[in-house]
Parts: sequence; C-alpha cells; structure tokens
Amino acid sequence: MKLISWNVNGLRAVMSKGFLIPFLNQEQPDIMAFQETKMQEEQLDFQFDGYFRYMNSAEKKGYSGTMVLTKEKPLSVTYDIEGDDHPKEGRVITLEYEDFYFVCAYVPNSKDGLKRLDYRMHWEDDLRAHLERLDQKKPVIYTGDLNVAHNEIDLKNPDENHFSAGFSDQEREKFTRLLASGFADSFRELYPEEVKYSWWSYRTRARERNAGWRIDYFVVSNRLMERVEDSLIYNEVMGSDHCPVGLILK
Repeated sequence: MKLISWNVNGLRAVMSKGFLIPFLNQEQPDIMAFQETKMQEEQLDFQFDGYFRYMNSAEKKGYSGTMVLTKEKPLSVTYDIEGDDHPKEGRVITLEYEDFYFVCAYVPNSKDGLKRLDYRMHWEDDLRAHLERLDQKKPVIYTGDLNVAHNEIDLKNPDENHFSAGFSDQEREKFTRLLASGFADSFRELYPEEVKYSWWSYRTRARERNAGWRIDYFVVSNRLMERVEDSLIYNEVMGSDHCPVGLILK
C-alpha cells in the first residue's frame, strides 16, 4: 500500500503548473493527502478518476484547507478535532479503514515572532488527544505539514533558526511528547542519519541551495512500524515550496 502527502501551496496553482496529475499517474497512491489547498469545494472543477474525494476547507477563502483522495472508500470520515474553540480553518480530516485510521493535518504555523505560538500549543494538545483516542481503537497513520523540524538534523541552519517558527523549543517539545505517547516518526526511524528536506523558502531561493527543512511527516503508531516498508521524501518533485512525502506499507 502506498500513501502520499503533499502541501501543494494552492491546489489550483499546482494543477495549473501541470505537476499534480503526472505525479498521481506515475505513483498511483492508494491514499493521497493534501494540505494548504486554499480553495472551497465548490471551486473544484476537475475530477480525480478512480478516487473518492474528501475536502475540509477554511471559512476564510484562499487560506489553509486539506483534502484526501482514496481508492478505497473509508468506513467513516470526520473533520477537524475536538474542541469548540478552534477556528474553522479546514486543518484535519480523519478517515477510518478496517485496520487503521488515516489522519491528514495542516498544523497551524506559529508565525513570525511566534505570534501564534500560544494557540499552536493548545492545538497540539487537542490534536494529540485526538490521535491518542483513535490509537486506543486501532493503529493510526498521521501525516501532513506538521510545521516543525524536530531535531537539528531536520533543517539546514539550526543555530540561526533556534527561535523561529517551526524550530522553537516549545514546538519541538510538543512533537517529542507526541512520539512519547506511542508514535514513531517513520522516516527518522528508518533513516536516523539521513539529511533530507521537504520544504524550502521561496524568499531566499533556498531550494537551489538545498537550504531546507523537514517539516512534512508520516507518523505512525509504534505497533504499525513493523508494517512500514519505506518512508519516502520526493525531493525531486516540483510544483510547490514543499515536496511530497510517502509511506509504503507491507
């Protein structure tokens, strides 16, 4: 089984650039998750043949949003996470299958100056509680743009970015706590020393210099790691400031 996740930084943009459909046709994922779709469902004027489609759009147009394509119809689909104090930003879709849950998420950015860090910390706690509840029933696959580089190996310039959004001590600690609650970072489990990135800033032409960050993940329940055949970063795939990441299950 092949699962892929991609922050496309605008679904219509990556479609118009001609990158998405050839990638889908080549890889033929069983499940494909998207973040930062930046569109409402009624604006989607193209079909993805062979897939069921589920979208969660932000109330604010042109902002955030997630989508999942799946060849197998899930047993159930839910949107967002528990808690009535979260703005409707279209950040989470949870699909239930026979032997696992699949959770696609676009984690809130803490913003320059960590202006949204307090909310990010609250969101992380509620998201972890959501994953733990699911994990009590069956294993979980959690994927998406998680907006954190966990360790220094996960970004090009850790010293310069120690207090930057995505590499603050607080954000990294939340990810550590998630892993400690029964989950594994599949890529780092398989490749403890490999340096590979999934996001590069447009501002500094960072991709040309490979000055990137690894902030896109497949996190799985510990007991699911025995089924993980490979965890992939498609850093040659263009079309967004992020590249896709993948998971191969036995």
